[in-house]
Amino acid sequence: MEKINEFKEGYEHFRSVKFRNNEERFKKLVEEGQKPKALFIGCSDSRVMPALITGSGVGDLFIVRNIGNFVPPFAPDNDFHSTASAIEYGVSHLEVSDIIVCGHSDCGAIKELFIPHKVTQENIHTIKWLELGSRAKELTLHHFPNASIEEQRDFTEKVSVLFQLDNLLTYPAVRRRVDEGTLFLHAWHYNLANGEILYYDEDELEFKHLGE
Repeated sequence: MEKINEFKEGYEHFRSVKFRNNEERFKKLVEEGQKPKALFIGCSDSRVMPALITGSGVGDLFIVRNIGNFVPPFAPDNDFHSTASAIEYGVSHLEVSDIIVCGHSDCGAIKELFIPHKVTQENIHTIKWLELGSRAKELTLHHFPNASIEEQRDFTEKVSVLFQLDNLLTYPAVRRRVDEGTLFLHAWHYNLANGEILYYDEDELEFKHLGE
């Protein structure tokens, strides 16, 4: 209960200070609806805060978070697809101009890729979901079989983001708008320890500091 009480105190501060100081802004967002600048696909890791690391304000980002910041490929079946639905909504309804897929250092999902697991009724969905990172792991082990586990994980974190961009392009609306030049895809990697964000430069085929 102590932790929940901390959240209650935070809410009281938000309601009495932050909300009150920006009441007109919130009211305008309700009246006009949301018009986010970008769709941000990030990890559920509690240490990654999209609005904080991008300096975004209320209404700027349409955020999707899941384990490993993975993007499942387009699969038009009758199952439930939360990440896929959010992608479709952001691209086709909200018409965002950019999609950012942001990985990060010390990622638990990437770590788990390198650990053998026995499937049980308590982890069955997680193990299945981790398959979305398998191509990145396989590529890493192929090119860097003798690297340290830390180096392999770091490379996997980065290359995984690129594979997620490939998966994004399997969505008809994403592919169409990218081909039209009205939607742009971005691969980022956030370093928890030093606060740096790297972006993938498609022309030079390497990750560079976002501030460059």
